[in-house]
Amino acid sequence: MTDSGSHGAISAVNVRKTYGKKENAFHALRGVSLSINKGERVAIVGKSGSGKSTLMHVLALLDTPDEGKIFFDAHDVTTLRTSQINKMRNKHYGFVFQQFFLNGRQSVLDNVMLPLVIGGVRPAERKQRALEALEAVGLSDKVRNRANDLSGGQKQRVVIARAIVNEPSIIFADEPTGNLDSQTGKQVEKMLFDMNRDKGITLVVVTHDHEFAAQFDRQINLVDGQIVSQGGAAA
Repeated sequence: MTDSGSHGAISAVNVRKTYGKKENAFHALRGVSLSINKGERVAIVGKSGSGKSTLMHVLALLDTPDEGKIFFDAHDVTTLRTSQINKMRNKHYGFVFQQFFLNGRQSVLDNVMLPLVIGGVRPAERKQRALEALEAVGLSDKVRNRANDLSGGQKQRVVIARAIVNEPSIIFADEPTGNLDSQTGKQVEKMLFDMNRDKGITLVVVTHDHEFAAQFDRQINLVDGQIVSQGGAAA
């Protein structure tokens, strides 16, 4: 990997992140460098407190590193203003988290349209794109339902529809099957992998599930805020 980050869809160079100060300081990331290729499936694994969620949040521009650089498509995004970061993140990234972050009182359709509303897409177009995303995850019959009325598995599928409605180049997922039963979890895993295969979306997933992680091109193993191994076919 070069310092320009030019070889990857997204890259980190010597990224450090510390929470707290002095004797209360927790060094979540200690000089992490990595490059993730376009279309690659990467699992970030490690024990609780290893820094895996912090690494994903920094890569996804949801948090800011104390030191180091983050590159997206060879551009140093750590130099961008907050408004530019928000616009870029909404356009290019999709997010799937263990907590659904849905507005329970709004309809399924309204929840999926949210990134398009933020992006300034015209009402007719955003409705059409949201309907297509819901069809892709098998929820066309739940368009008018309130999010609160759905099962956990259905809510996670709504989250995936919202993640893909902007046609992102990267999906970041933090324990996407953590709150689901095993059968529903397998369905969600298949959806993510199908989108990676069919649309070329890069997948960056934090998981503690070793069986799930083994299906990725590469497993980035963190211990105490440092990468200790990168196993898999793409390593």
